[in-house]
Amino acid sequence: MLQQERYEKILFQVQAKGAVKVARLAKELTISESTIRRDIIELDHMGKLKKVFGGAVSCDTYLTSKETDVKTRAVFSVIEKDSIARHAASLIEANDFVFIDAGTTTAKLIDFLPDKAATYVTNGLSHALALTRSGHRVYLLGGKVNASTEAVTGTEALAALTKYNFTKCFLGTNAVDLEHGFTTPNLDEATVKTHAAKRSSIVYVLADSRKFETVAPVTFLDIESAWIITDKLENTEYKCRTEVIETESE
Repeated sequence: MLQQERYEKILFQVQAKGAVKVARLAKELTISESTIRRDIIELDHMGKLKKVFGGAVSCDTYLTSKETDVKTRAVFSVIEKDSIARHAASLIEANDFVFIDAGTTTAKLIDFLPDKAATYVTNGLSHALALTRSGHRVYLLGGKVNASTEAVTGTEALAALTKYNFTKCFLGTNAVDLEHGFTTPNLDEATVKTHAAKRSSIVYVLADSRKFETVAPVTFLDIESAWIITDKLENTEYKCRTEVIETESE
C-alpha cells in the first residue's frame, strides 16, 4: 500500500471514530504497527491529527492531562450533575454494598441517597464525611491523599478493595471516548477505579455531556465495562457498545 493511501485510510478512521489505536489500525489495514506509528508521527507533524500514547486522536478531540482541583470542578455543569446524581441515587436499594468514587459528580449523589439500610465504601475524603453526617454506614479506604482531588489512593487502598464485593459501583471520570474508554489524568486514581470496578457486580460511570469525545492520559475502563449515566448523548454509537441512561429524556 502506498504511503498516501495509508495516510488517507488512517485519517478516515480517525475522523470517523475521533480516536484510534495503533494495534487496531494495523489489524484493520493489514500493515505493521511500526509503519502505522511512523505514519501517525508524520500526520501529526502535518497537523492532520494528534499523536497520543498508543494511537492518535482527531484534531477536534480534546486531549487533557490537567488535573483540576475539586473546588474548580464543582462549579462546572451543576444542573447536569444534579440530574445525573439524582438518577444514580435512585438505583441504590436496601442492603446494597456500594462503592462511591471520589469526584464532584459522585459527591452530588450523596445529596440524593435514599434512606435505606445500604452500606458505603469510598475513597473520597469529603464523601466519607458527608455520608457520616447523613447517618449512613460508611467505610473510608486508607492510603495516600491527593490534595487536589481529595481522593485516597495507593497500596493500602488497593489492598482494602480486595476484601470487598460490591453490589454496585459508582465512578466518576474526566473524559469519555469510544476508542480510549473512560480516562483520567492520575494513574493512582485510575488504578483504584479499575480495582473497585473489578470487585463490583455492576458499574456505573457518571459523566456529564461535556466530557464526551475527550481523552485523558490514563484509561481505567473500556466503554463496554460499565453503564453510563449522563444528561444527554449526541453520539448514539455509545449505545451500541454499552447501556446508556440519559437523564434529560426522563
